[in-house]
Amino acid sequence: MINRDEILLDASQSALLLIDIQEKFRPGTHGMEGVIDCAQILARAALRLGIPVLISEQYPKALGPTVAEIRQWLPDNQAYHGKMTFSSMACEPFRLALRATGRKQVVVAGVETHVCVLQTALGLPEDTQAFVIADAVASRKPSDRDAALRRMERQGVNILTTEMVVFEWLRVAGTPEFKELQA
Repeated sequence: MINRDEILLDASQSALLLIDIQEKFRPGTHGMEGVIDCAQILARAALRLGIPVLISEQYPKALGPTVAEIRQWLPDNQAYHGKMTFSSMACEPFRLALRATGRKQVVVAGVETHVCVLQTALGLPEDTQAFVIADAVASRKPSDRDAALRRMERQGVNILTTEMVVFEWLRVAGTPEFKELQA
C-alpha cells in the first residue's frame, strides 16, 4: 500500500532550487514572465515556511543577475551560485549547499527547461526526489519545454504546479501561514 505522506511534498524535507532566472533570458524565453511570477510565489512560501532556497546563475558576468522581482523577496545574505556548467549539480558550491540542507525533496523551477533545469533535475543525488514545477519552467521554444517535461517525467521526476507545491507544503488551512500565502 502506498503511504500518501511519502509522495506528497513535506515542507520539513523540501529545498527550493531556482535555476538561472536571469535578466538576459527575459526577452527570448517563451513564458518567462510566468516563470518569474511563479518563482516569486515559491520563494515567498519557502521563506515563510523555513524551506532553504538555493539559486544558480548561468555565467552571470554575461547573462546578468537573478531578476529583481525574485531578489526582492530573498534575504540580504542569500547565496547566488554562479556557474558555467549547465547542471547546477555540476557546480560544486551549489551541490555542497544542497547537501548541507539535508533535504530529500528538491523542488526545481527556472530556465531553460530543456537544458539547465533538465540536467539539474536528472543530476540530483539518488537519495532525493525531484519535483519540477511545470508552470515555473520555460524555454525559448515551447516544444523544447514540453519535450523536456516529458523526458523528466519518464525518468521519475515528479511534475507539479506552483499551487500544488504551496498547498502540499501548507497541508492545513486556517493557519497564519495559510492566511498569508493563500493569495
